[in-house]
Amino acid sequence: MAHAEVHYAGAEAPAALTRPLNAADPCDLSVAGLRKSFGGEREVLRDVSFSVRRREAVALIGSNGAGKSTALRCALRLIEPETGSITLFDQEIVSAHSGVLRRIRAEVGFVFQKHNLVPRVSALTNVIHGNLGRAGGVRGWSQALASRALRARAMDCLERVGLREHAMKRADHLSGGQSQRVAIARALMQQPKMIVADEPVASLDPVAGQEVMDLFHQLTREEGITLLFTTHNIQQALAYSDRVLALKDGGIVLDAPSAGLSAGDLNIHYG
Repeated sequence: MAHAEVHYAGAEAPAALTRPLNAADPCDLSVAGLRKSFGGEREVLRDVSFSVRRREAVALIGSNGAGKSTALRCALRLIEPETGSITLFDQEIVSAHSGVLRRIRAEVGFVFQKHNLVPRVSALTNVIHGNLGRAGGVRGWSQALASRALRARAMDCLERVGLREHAMKRADHLSGGQSQRVAIARALMQQPKMIVADEPVASLDPVAGQEVMDLFHQLTREEGITLLFTTHNIQQALAYSDRVLALKDGGIVLDAPSAGLSAGDLNIHYG
């Protein structure tokens, strides 16, 4: 995919940004008719419907206050929608009780703008924490208590994000880009089918941000992990997704393959 409007400072655009997707591929996530308001005020989401197919990378764009983060959290029942249906990995989750919901959501890795690392422990221990959604207990709290197999898997996750040599460094001694890559390694520790990332590079400098987006690109293309991410950055939305969704005034106003879009097409959704 190439767009004259898209430029990459300091690095080349990633190769093979899009690949053929089969329309018959199952959906990892499908939502329909989501509505959400807070405190009885205007609706933040109104009749939001979209789907994310297996192995697909989808960017959700929109201005501040458009409801992007709320849409992600409602779609995974991190906060409760008022109405709507949600199917995650072929299972309806709106009516699922807490135990079933936790089991289904264990297949999803979450990466947020705030990295939420435990600052005074090592990068390795933070990655080991990613296993807590699958198996709790004290062995999941520290590298010193974890089993040899668990430590080895966490080291492999750090290797995948290029930080093996920083495994024993305290999280509060890492750079912003390194911290976010540790957060991604923690998500990978869950062995997820899907990663959901909410403004994952908004707090990073351009170089570190591109490194993190390149990592997401690698995970989707080489390992087949489905990706749904929000961004304010139009260039990133075009470059790192198969499909772009635009949210405006609480509703989806665009759902189109990224290969057929330009920066101008997306700019109109920022008002």
